[in-house]
Amino acid sequence: MRPFLPTVAEQLFRDIQKTYQETSQIPDDLLIALKFVFGSCALQALDLVDQRSVTCLSSPSGRKAFQVMGGAGRLYTCFLSCHYCPCPAFAYTVLRRNEGLLCKHILAAYLCQAMGVTQQEGATDQQMSMLLSGTAAV
Repeated sequence: MRPFLPTVAEQLFRDIQKTYQETSQIPDDLLIALKFVFGSCALQALDLVDQRSVTCLSSPSGRKAFQVMGGAGRLYTCFLSCHYCPCPAFAYTVLRRNEGLLCKHILAAYLCQAMGVTQQEGATDQQMSMLLSGTAAV
């Protein structure tokens, strides 16, 4: 499911999914765990979830990409399969300084999936290829 995340993070997403399906809420203990595991980006990611800023693009061949509207209005195309986001925070905090597991955009995509609130859109294979190559936005 999430091959590059630590087991504790995977279990946290499973717990959020189960609890949210039953209660339509994330209890305080899981919110505290999110903050503990993911640090300061957890609150920002939850804000993106509340704003319904995450859209999953799916192609007929099964490729998926997530487009996340950032807080400043910029659209980021994230790839969960390889944990990549083009935002500056991902490049600096996650890749360069190794101080976090994910940026807020990728975390928001994971949370939306766990909560079942991801907006869904279709894309042709050609559109997805262009998106993957960085030559176009869908």
